Amino acid sequence: MEPQIPPPLTSDSLTFKVHRRQPELVSPAKPTPRELKLLSDIDDQEGLRFHIPTIFFYRRNPTACYSDPVAVIRRALAETLVHFYPMAGRLREGPNRKLAVDCTGEGVLFIEADADVTLVEFEDKDALRPPFPCFEELLFDVEGSSEVLHAPMILIQVTRLKCGGFILALRINHAIADAAGLSLFLKTMCEFTRGSHTPTVAPAWERHLLNARVPANVTQAHREYDEQTSARTECATGDGETLVRQSFFFGGGEMSAIRRLLPSNLANRSTDLEMLTSFLWRHRTAALRPDPNKEMRLIFIVNARPKLRNPPLPPGYYGNAFAFPVAIATARELTEKPLEFALRLVKDAKSSVTEEYMRSLADLMATSGRPGFNTDGAYLISDVRIFGDVEFGIWGKPVYGGIGTAGVSNLLECSFYVSFENRKGERGIVVPVCLPEKAMKRFVEELDAVFNGLVSTSKGSKSSNKVIMSSL
Repeated sequence: MEPQIPPPLTSDSLTFKVHRRQPELVSPAKPTPRELKLLSDIDDQEGLRFHIPTIFFYRRNPTACYSDPVAVIRRALAETLVHFYPMAGRLREGPNRKLAVDCTGEGVLFIEADADVTLVEFEDKDALRPPFPCFEELLFDVEGSSEVLHAPMILIQVTRLKCGGFILALRINHAIADAAGLSLFLKTMCEFTRGSHTPTVAPAWERHLLNARVPANVTQAHREYDEQTSARTECATGDGETLVRQSFFFGGGEMSAIRRLLPSNLANRSTDLEMLTSFLWRHRTAALRPDPNKEMRLIFIVNARPKLRNPPLPPGYYGNAFAFPVAIATARELTEKPLEFALRLVKDAKSSVTEEYMRSLADLMATSGRPGFNTDGAYLISDVRIFGDVEFGIWGKPVYGGIGTAGVSNLLECSFYVSFENRKGERGIVVPVCLPEKAMKRFVEELDAVFNGLVSTSKGSKSSNKVIMSSL
């Protein structure tokens, strides 16, 4: 029996009531073409056939006391759908599982809501980060809305708060857009809330640019799609143990401590995200305590847009344009070797994504039945800090903008990097993590040891960093 995820509320968590109106369909503000548009061979792979949730919190603007965010956003949404009209259609599946958008213009689901809570109450309860209290009330799962085919591709709920602020929660079918594509869609909505009449960056379909070649020619090793020859080992579910979600903040102090665990020449040639990713992979594996010979996989999502040159993708391309490169090591190797071992694997996986890699990946999808990536022993990382800049008109940038939870769809073993500012005003990255209860306790202890100077650095001395790990 699959373990049940407990509600993300504890006895002292924030509780509130949400009053929702009936969901409605918002269609494009003007007539749009009725046509069938094929997705790319990157879009319609099995691993992207799910809906992914995001959430944005906005403060009250005293000068906007006569502006209703629900009305403003509903109107901007209708205007945006004129330019992104395929998003108002429905997905269909054809031969060889090929996905296409039937541009019906039916629209996307929209929910108007009010909550008897203020933004300050979220902040006072340390609840302005995933997992969010009552998240299922802030993004209500309308029956049938999470289907991949024949359903609205976007669900939006705008919830007014007692203080005059509001929450925008959104769920989108991942097959139609990636994080960069969704960001473009939202930023276009923001422009319309400020009175624009045309998008600054015109959306571009052009999905044929990421279709398989003729003839198809798989030239790269795409180990992320290795066939799962046996039942998935449930190393991340604790054999029926209760799963818990928790967020962790990594600011300058934490990143300095991680850097000191590495040889200086390697640290200086690595990005913060590469170091953080290898660190989380290593310590999460240690906390899970899998069989030492268990093959552990780190899947690091890489945006391929800068890699594509022949031809390049247009600036307004909003389809999926990324790869799932994988780093692989046994649990023993990850936990017994120094952090630099994991970091080198992560850097190698990241650098493997080239233009030829993407062309080969499209060929693989078209010739292999559009498989999903191998999730056995996997930990998936995605950087969604791009959502921190979704500025809605007079309400400005969000207090929080990013993923709504740890884990998505049927893959709970994934985390997202979200831009965040803590109570001290320090900018950093907040990372939601989902683990079995005992493993989470060990994970916190692992991180606490590092950030309290209890773990040796690469030079054999004790780390002098005294920054407490923020377990949020």
